[in-house]
Amino acid sequence: MAKRYGEITEGLRRFIESQRLFFVATAPREGRVNLSPKGLDSLRIMDSRRVVWLNLTGSGNETAAHLQESSRMTLMFVAFEGEPMILRLYGEARAIHRRDPEWGPLLSLFPPFSGARQLIDMRVDLVQTSCGFGVPLFEYKGERETLLAWTRKKGEEGIEEYWRQKNRISLDGIPTRIVERNLGEEE
Repeated sequence: MAKRYGEITEGLRRFIESQRLFFVATAPREGRVNLSPKGLDSLRIMDSRRVVWLNLTGSGNETAAHLQESSRMTLMFVAFEGEPMILRLYGEARAIHRRDPEWGPLLSLFPPFSGARQLIDMRVDLVQTSCGFGVPLFEYKGERETLLAWTRKKGEEGIEEYWRQKNRISLDGIPTRIVERNLGEEE
């Protein structure tokens, strides 16, 4: 049932690109594992062993904190429509912030989302598919506009203040470095 691949094949690429939702899992050396759903048009396959996804402002900032301690990451895609399949990408990732030289070129690959916080650049070392026979069927009804409306209403200065207040420390007390890496301010 499960199959392993050393890279993202063309068929698997088509499957990933057709998904409207993916899940991200990271963990620090010690502490809580974070599993987070991601949507919108926020993932790009750069080549058969590299993906980049856009991390938008949210209530926490666990992924960026975890990647400072452990670069391990898993992305999971699930077919909720059509033929069943679960696909996982395993690899090493790093967070790219506004002040990093790669920010501009990589950000230009995505629609102009308000609240763009980090880009996550992942090197894939294993791709695994499994049957997904037990995954229920769901009908896609559309994207939620709530996050984008909230970030637009806050504006750039409001988002930056939100980062200072809510996105600086992980659940386990790990600094995220968002203020230093995005705004150039000492944390």
